[in-house]
Amino acid sequence: METAMIILMILGVISGLSHGSGVLPDSLHATSGGKVIFTTTVTPAQKPFLVVTWSIANSHGAVNNIITSSIENITAPEYESRITLFRTTGSLELRDLRLGDSGEYSVMIISDGTAMKKGICKLEIYATISNVVLTPSSTDLVEFTSVSLSCSSSGSSINFRWLNGSSEVTANKSVQITNGGSNLTIINVTRYDQGPFRCYVFNLFSNGTSNPVVFSINYGPDDIHLKASPSQEDFDEGSDIILKCSAVSKPPAFFQWFLNGVLLSDTGPEFRLENIQKNQSGAYSCRAYNNKTMRYLTSQPAVIKVQVPVSGVVVTPSNADLMEFSSVNLSCSSSGSSLSFHWLNGTSEVTASDRVQLTNGGSTLTITNVTRYDQGPFRCNASNAGYIPPV
Repeated sequence: METAMIILMILGVISGLSHGSGVLPDSLHATSGGKVIFTTTVTPAQKPFLVVTWSIANSHGAVNNIITSSIENITAPEYESRITLFRTTGSLELRDLRLGDSGEYSVMIISDGTAMKKGICKLEIYATISNVVLTPSSTDLVEFTSVSLSCSSSGSSINFRWLNGSSEVTANKSVQITNGGSNLTIINVTRYDQGPFRCYVFNLFSNGTSNPVVFSINYGPDDIHLKASPSQEDFDEGSDIILKCSAVSKPPAFFQWFLNGVLLSDTGPEFRLENIQKNQSGAYSCRAYNNKTMRYLTSQPAVIKVQVPVSGVVVTPSNADLMEFSSVNLSCSSSGSSLSFHWLNGTSEVTASDRVQLTNGGSTLTITNVTRYDQGPFRCNASNAGYIPPV
């Protein structure tokens, strides 16, 4: 009965203490399963202390005795195997720490002939970080959409840090970090945001890192290019031409082909024109389509002009036996397309003058008032853009 009264009196005194009071540190931190020592600043006395008592005020304000040591030790049952009291200084070791051990610890030391010493220390117990899990809203993404990552973990007083590869991710206009740091939202992801993303969780005594999350980001098509091989615009009938289309796209784009804006049946990045004919002339273009992004892009057209080669060039004079100062017509005819005509007198080109007229697109040469020096030989050179005539 007497011992119980002493404990009640002591607890009443302790309830009015302020933190530390020079006897204990203001606060201590420890991890669950570990131990902590409340070390006092008391110098050991020549005579043993009359009374040393330790108590705890939990988060609800209830004060419970841990140990009261005077003539005998009275230890609360839940602490019997977990504490060691150092009677010479009043220090206390607490082992096998539990989350419920968090609270305000009070000590009061009564010695013979000296003032009572007392103090309070706040102890915070941290649960070990474990089971760090990173959960994405999706991993198969389309560029310029948004994605969220949620990080969860066991432990207490936890903090979050986000990593993209080895770089820390911080909030900006396209990145939001919410819910105490446990949620990461990327707005308008780009093809360069694939990761790997990790969540790093930590407290004062432990840490953990999630498994990486790598995004598959579908993008494009972009940068479409159409190339003709051989690289020219004018071709002879019967030529072979290869058109190649390329675009930056993930997954690879699906290609369609158009002639003068009309869809052709051919698909794929390569379009072959073999033994091409004049009626296949026109503006060829390709369109790239991405079935993940649902986007498409059409190339600039490649204009293909098919010419019929020049053949069968014939010059027909109106008269070959002339009188000086009379007139003569020379008419040039040829097979082929897009023809142009040039006239030669010997090795010299014949051009229009007062006496020379070139008509019918140049195919007819008229010489008026011929002289004895106009005997020739006259030749007609017919050509088109895809054909190099003989000299």
